[in-house]
Amino acid sequence: MGRHAERAAAQAGASEDDCETMPDLSNILREPRYDLVKAPTPLQRLTGFERKLGRPGLYMKRDDLMEIGLGGNKLRSLEFWLGAALRERADIVLVAGGATSNLCRLTAAAASMAGLDCLIIHNAEDTPANRERSFLNRLFGAETRFIGPVGEDERGAATKAAAEELSRQGRAPYIVGDAVLGALGYVLAAFELQEQSRREPAPLRHVVLAGSMGPTEAGFIFGNAMLGHPFQVHLVSVEYGQAELEARISRIYDGLGERTGLAIGGLDHAPLHYHMAHLGGGWGVPTPESEAAIVAFARTEGILIEHVYTAKTCAGFLDLVANGTVPPDEPACVLHTGGTASLFAQREQFRTVS
Repeated sequence: MGRHAERAAAQAGASEDDCETMPDLSNILREPRYDLVKAPTPLQRLTGFERKLGRPGLYMKRDDLMEIGLGGNKLRSLEFWLGAALRERADIVLVAGGATSNLCRLTAAAASMAGLDCLIIHNAEDTPANRERSFLNRLFGAETRFIGPVGEDERGAATKAAAEELSRQGRAPYIVGDAVLGALGYVLAAFELQEQSRREPAPLRHVVLAGSMGPTEAGFIFGNAMLGHPFQVHLVSVEYGQAELEARISRIYDGLGERTGLAIGGLDHAPLHYHMAHLGGGWGVPTPESEAAIVAFARTEGILIEHVYTAKTCAGFLDLVANGTVPPDEPACVLHTGGTASLFAQREQFRTVS
């Protein structure tokens, strides 16, 4: 095995002999990566919920427990994004998001480690409150610009314009966010979780993820397909209607097939389930069920989740377990994608906790 293959095997807990029978990861591992994730992240047994719900086999994959920037799923993607930036000899990376964006915070942290400057475009008003919410980005050394509460398309155009201006100034910018490249991180995460699952009393059958921008979800689904579909994958939408979410997942999934050259079958054959009941008023708008999930995870497992992504996902996870969609004899796992730092800016969104 080469160095990258050895690292992937070590992260998954596999020996060199085990790797001979694993699906071929060479087309993924040949991509340049900047080492950020000390994998595997913990697979935590939710014993408190098992007692409360009277059933075994409940888990959380703790991708919030990473060593950099308070952790989160975007670090797996940033390994590939920064790898590409360094290959292209970039000297500054650009990223866009809200004032409390997990991606922005982690990009700022990772860029500082890689010796790259970082410019963050926030689609939010430049107010004292938003500057406070984005403080960690500047603590990590990033420059932040606020362009007002615009949509994704205008935010992307502003980021591209900033990169073009930097190029005219003689800089070498790289825009973080290529969805297909970023999704490779969760292709590998599927392998990591499968290896962890094999060590449990009974292997996992269901994995619950937030349904949002798509790289995490599509990457995991693609990795699951490479493994022969050991997991039923459930997406709890936190941002889009089902048609838009499906379209995003499909584009990235197809892009992964093109980039890797792997023919593993289309999404039509994947054990994939969409759940829209917890979307409520849309992205970042709490529901009674999502707030209840935050309280339940804090008081049952001592785990912090936040309103935008993880609360609705965890509410969906508990719902799927309670209503029998996840049968009592089939172990299930919910992915904690991080974002815990944003919880400290969400106190006023709570209705049941003062």
